[in-house]
Amino acid sequence: MEDMIVTIFVLCDDLLKALNIKEDPQVKMNNAEVITVGLVAAYFFVGHHDRSRKFLSEHNYIKNLLSKSRFNRRLHNIDESIWMFLFQVMSQTFKELNWGQEYILDSFPVPVCDKIRISKCKIYSGEEYRGYIASKKRYFYGLRVHMLITESRKPVEFYLAPGSYNDANVLQSFCFELPSGSMVYGDKAYNN
Repeated sequence: MEDMIVTIFVLCDDLLKALNIKEDPQVKMNNAEVITVGLVAAYFFVGHHDRSRKFLSEHNYIKNLLSKSRFNRRLHNIDESIWMFLFQVMSQTFKELNWGQEYILDSFPVPVCDKIRISKCKIYSGEEYRGYIASKKRYFYGLRVHMLITESRKPVEFYLAPGSYNDANVLQSFCFELPSGSMVYGDKAYNN
């Protein structure tokens, strides 16, 4: 765990330095620390930012901890291009470390609201966001994430689509920049 946390921080810090991202000299936590807390939360704490913040503070990884509210604002103010570039660097690393060259393609829903609240939803609007989860035999309203991962469950590529989009149609949106000889496994929904 310690090695992973240090690796995440060093990667984020080097990336921000390479992109020449300047920060206000008055900040308590720099952007590399903020991104590290977010990624550690996703990797070890099922996305729970507050647990990640407390853990990293208690174990002296981060000295000047921001409040929960201030941390949330800082995390959401990080530009999307930085997140995408970080994902691309990590994706390339995961591909190079995947000796078996086997990948898995699948999708999962990200519900935005319950069925009864669809008419009040302000994030998305339209019937294209109404999808169906066959395994649970229930409808949802939101996005469907289509993800390509390594056999050791490391993300390589993803695509966000409205909930009603068919898996076979989304398959054409993937770049599949994989090493030659790679095998991609998916369920029957990806038959095309």
